[in-house]
Amino acid sequence: MAKINVLDKQVAELIAAGEVVERPASIVKELVENAVDAGATKVTVEIQGGGIRYIRVTDNGTGIAREDVENAFLRHATSKVKNEEDLTRIMTMGFRGEALASIAAMCRVELLTRTAEEIAGTRYAISGGEPGELSDAGCPTGTTITVRDVFFNTPARMKFLKKDVSEGNSVAAAVEKAALGNPGVAFKFLRDGGVRLQTPGDGQVLSAVRCVLGREFSENAVPVRYEANGLTLDGVISRPSFARGSRGLQNFFINTRFVRSKTCMAALEESYRNTLMVGRYPSCVLNLTVPPQAVDVNVHPAKIEVRFANEKSIFDLVYYGCKTALGANRLAPEIKAEDVKYNPFAANPDQAAPAQQRLSVGEYKELLEKRLKAERSPSVLEYTYRPAPAAPVHAGADVPPPSDYDAPLSVESPPPAVGTAPPALTFHAEPVTLFFDKEPAEAASSSIPEEGPAAPRDPYENARVIGELFGTYVLLERGDELVLVDKHAAHERLLFNRIVAGGVGEDRQMLLTPVSVKLSPEEHAAVLENASLLAGAGIPVEDFGDGFVLVREVAPILADADIAGIVSECADKLLRGGGKLLPRQLEDFYHTVACRAAIKAHDRTPVPSLAELIEMLRQDGDADHCPHGRPVSVRMRRHEIEKKFGRLG
Repeated sequence: MAKINVLDKQVAELIAAGEVVERPASIVKELVENAVDAGATKVTVEIQGGGIRYIRVTDNGTGIAREDVENAFLRHATSKVKNEEDLTRIMTMGFRGEALASIAAMCRVELLTRTAEEIAGTRYAISGGEPGELSDAGCPTGTTITVRDVFFNTPARMKFLKKDVSEGNSVAAAVEKAALGNPGVAFKFLRDGGVRLQTPGDGQVLSAVRCVLGREFSENAVPVRYEANGLTLDGVISRPSFARGSRGLQNFFINTRFVRSKTCMAALEESYRNTLMVGRYPSCVLNLTVPPQAVDVNVHPAKIEVRFANEKSIFDLVYYGCKTALGANRLAPEIKAEDVKYNPFAANPDQAAPAQQRLSVGEYKELLEKRLKAERSPSVLEYTYRPAPAAPVHAGADVPPPSDYDAPLSVESPPPAVGTAPPALTFHAEPVTLFFDKEPAEAASSSIPEEGPAAPRDPYENARVIGELFGTYVLLERGDELVLVDKHAAHERLLFNRIVAGGVGEDRQMLLTPVSVKLSPEEHAAVLENASLLAGAGIPVEDFGDGFVLVREVAPILADADIAGIVSECADKLLRGGGKLLPRQLEDFYHTVACRAAIKAHDRTPVPSLAELIEMLRQDGDADHCPHGRPVSVRMRRHEIEKKFGRLG
């Protein structure tokens, strides 16, 4: 066994400091918490070079007395804990007495501070844990701490830092969390000389939410105020209509301390049960005020995790508080003009008014009678194909009755003249090319007459499109089978196969209105670092500042997809993957793109487009299930159908 050595003070301090100071954001978090504990009502954070080169935190709190300045940088020196009993009633943000010592061990630090009772302020410098000069200085009441050259004496840790933009985004996230948790403090954040965040500090949560999370969130926020069993819940939650594709905007605070809590997260999402679609998540800014004895904040070096004495009481507080707020604010989502978009897959898009026609009284009565007769005979099929041309009718021959027609007449079509063939059925929507720039006629030509050979192995070969059911399922007749195809699952699988095989192509279509997407600082950094991945999936993104990314163009097959939803979900996947996607996570990424871009269920689709979709399924050969595992089609044999109707005796 190797000889056991006792580490010297400097090495021990560097190891201990590594538990608290992981990156510049850790430094900012600790300094801001100290400022809040000092009673500051104004806090300014300024960084340069992502916080690696320069950090300055200024507050107007009580300041540090001169005789305490040097002691403040000693390990385990704190004004917030005096004895063992104090650990059970911690209400301050900081209490360990490790923050300043850890920061000073790895950086060059300068302190300016003055209390209200002192005439002159104090300047103190410390670098790499080595004390420097202590002298008089002119400064206002409060404290200013400047940190330079993070990890200058620990190059091994320096190499694990990310790019300046990523580290800067992490610092921004730390400031935003502090601003949301302390709406009574006016925060100002400057990054490389520009003001990136400024809150009023008026004590209103909604004001902080508007500054940090944006106007759209604040306009869709529902206030929450709930008390139970000595616990209090305050804050705002989002309306169900504002659900996002990730949990990036879920913010929980325990006594104004930002925490990550699976209990709170589960309770929040459970309160939205049956109001959100699968894969959509609510957003929130919620502060739980609990007695200090009911929560242990000393289980994590960075104090980001806590342990509750009674998990059920916390779950019930969040669940019933949010459920009550949602029940008291049952408002239908507001549809704005910009939300109404043209749907190319809708069966009846807006059209020009039909041409005016002149009808005699007799013709009008005949037309009206036929329309009423057609309405009394509803069909589950939305469309039928064009009927075969009838043979010329000679004079004196019997004219087929109206019931022989395959389609009801519309106002746009005059009644047929005696002695003519039934009119061809016309569709109310132009054929839509789903993708691949293929003419719909090519796909529709694959249909054959009903009579044909025995059913082949290909479930779509020799199949004839006979209509659409519930706006979701394509009905096919193939030999003695009825085949139902889930059009969304089918299109999603085809898109997924194409993206995996060779991407979405090089063509891009400019959007009439660029799409801006608001992301959390961490999501923003992850998206920008993986911009090439999104570009390869057909969604080039660019930085728009202040947590926004902008999409100006997309691949043609994504022109009508939910671009904001795709970017938001992909950001969450990238963030959970640590900024990089493993093969399994990369598949999930492609699932998201394909699902958002596919035809939506319940949207009526023209028959030529349905026929084209079936032809693509036949040619693909690997589309039995959607990427989520659901079957694309199911079959029902004629024998089973006739048995249901009692035709088999």
